[in-house]
Amino acid sequence: MAPAERAVVVGAGLAGLRGAEALREAGFSGSLTIVGAEPHLPYDRPPLSKHVLAGAIPAHATTLPHGLGADVDWQLGTPAAGLDRKAGTVRLADGRALPYDRLLIATGTRARPWPNPHEGRLAGVFTLRGRDDAAALRRALAAGPRRVLVIGGGFIGCEVASLCRQLGLPVTLVEPSPTPLARVLGRTIGAFIGAIHAGHGVDLRCGSEVEWLEGEGGRLVRAHCTDGSRIEAELAVVALGAVRNTEWLDGAGLSADPGGVECDGAGYVLDAEGHPDPQIAAAGDVARFPHPLYDGRRVALEHWSHAVAQAAHAGRLLAGAPPDAAYGALPTFWSTQGDLVVKSAGLTEGADAVAITQGNPADGRFIALYGRAGRCIAAVSVDSARWLPAHAEMVATGAPFPPEGAATDRPKGIAIFDPGFS
Repeated sequence: MAPAERAVVVGAGLAGLRGAEALREAGFSGSLTIVGAEPHLPYDRPPLSKHVLAGAIPAHATTLPHGLGADVDWQLGTPAAGLDRKAGTVRLADGRALPYDRLLIATGTRARPWPNPHEGRLAGVFTLRGRDDAAALRRALAAGPRRVLVIGGGFIGCEVASLCRQLGLPVTLVEPSPTPLARVLGRTIGAFIGAIHAGHGVDLRCGSEVEWLEGEGGRLVRAHCTDGSRIEAELAVVALGAVRNTEWLDGAGLSADPGGVECDGAGYVLDAEGHPDPQIAAAGDVARFPHPLYDGRRVALEHWSHAVAQAAHAGRLLAGAPPDAAYGALPTFWSTQGDLVVKSAGLTEGADAVAITQGNPADGRFIALYGRAGRCIAAVSVDSARWLPAHAEMVATGAPFPPEGAATDRPKGIAIFDPGFS
């Protein structure tokens, strides 16, 4: 009798959970082990920077529902530390080795820390990625600090700054780019959103950078900026992006680096020579793959909907029920920043033009459509989600840019701008 097959999922987040479910749903009946670095069952991350920080729900209430049975072997609180493909084993940090016939890599990302470790350990300095991070930051915000400093004007930084204003806390956001969200939306749309945040009382310091953090008695007291200014703050949230968790794959002979784990169009992980390993797939934030909607450009996406869709694809693949086509779901993303809801479809990177196709930025409600080489590549809605599906269809089909006709609420036509990525 042949031995029962063994599947191991490394990563107990959203992608790992949905990938494990897809394995079972596609007919895999062997043993199933899920490895997680954190001690918690899989939980939902988007509420951490919103409902949990606001105090609306406790951090432990974010646990994700799932359809897995009692036969799953949960190995939580012990991260993976190595992979031996020849032996077919995943090595855990405690020295144990887990054998596998099929392996799903879904190790995701972690928050990028403050570059000076000593300063980063000051009481009052936080990052926000995991459940425990959110619980600790919520307690600190509830204590009523005199001022909160947010370092970084990406989506997480903007969400935290906006949340602070909802809580009535003074907040300063420092971002080296000319506007918030400049790296992902460009300076033009970033300026519109920055103006909305400023109107809500966020002290924006764009074009500046925090050089070092000063402490007294082991606690943060102020930040020193490169322009010579100082910001008095008891609490700082470091929002400098994410680091992909690929270090545990060093020496495994896979094509993996800080930019992600390389996959082919089907979803199999590539080895160092560029050949797919039919026993290993990857999904979620850590997976870098050729996206068919963007001429096969290799991308790694940190989007909730992408983690769900790619994990389902990878689970079916490993179960021996490969999907009919390569994975290429349209990337979508959303962010709630106070009473501002930003949603996107597609990837803005490489855009050479942007058009306001609905609404008016001056009113704080609009749709921005991004184009490249005469084709639509992304759309972003700001408090205008009802218009987004039609624009998403234009992106998915590569419709001509700029679109023909005028927006229904902008009868004078569509304005075209430089997106401001350069």
